[in-house]
Amino acid sequence: SVYFCIVTMTTVGYGDLVPSSSTSRLLACAFVFSGMVVVGHLLSRAADYLVERQENLLVRAFDMRQTVGPEDILKEVHTKLRHKCYVTFLVLVILIFIGTVFLVMFEEMPVIEAFYCVCSTVTTLGYGDKSFNSGAGRLFAVFWILTSTICLAQFFLYVAEL
Repeated sequence: SVYFCIVTMTTVGYGDLVPSSSTSRLLACAFVFSGMVVVGHLLSRAADYLVERQENLLVRAFDMRQTVGPEDILKEVHTKLRHKCYVTFLVLVILIFIGTVFLVMFEEMPVIEAFYCVCSTVTTLGYGDKSFNSGAGRLFAVFWILTSTICLAQFFLYVAEL
């Protein structure tokens, strides 16, 4: 079970063990998002030094051109970043909802299986046990997968920068 959790939380998703019940699918959704948060947090800690250096350079550049203090500039940058984070999260939730509804309506999946498929896809987990099967589903997937995975990556980037 630890193996399954690690494979899921790191989004490796070999496919040798896949969730088969509704409960295990919902847990897999929780594991994959929590794993991405943990891994993202660890990576952001490693990158904090570089980000801090870039912020200092940005503040110095603005400070040379404006009479506004560095604290004001950092506060404005942080406020804009927080706003971007909220907007990206909202778009991500909408994309998850759209993907789930599409799978329920056009691929005839039960709601939990559709949500599980969406979570596996958005996080690039990909056990391979659920997918888009119809021609219309695959056409939808081409655009939806690109949009939703990029949106999730952007969201985690903004969270890491906060």
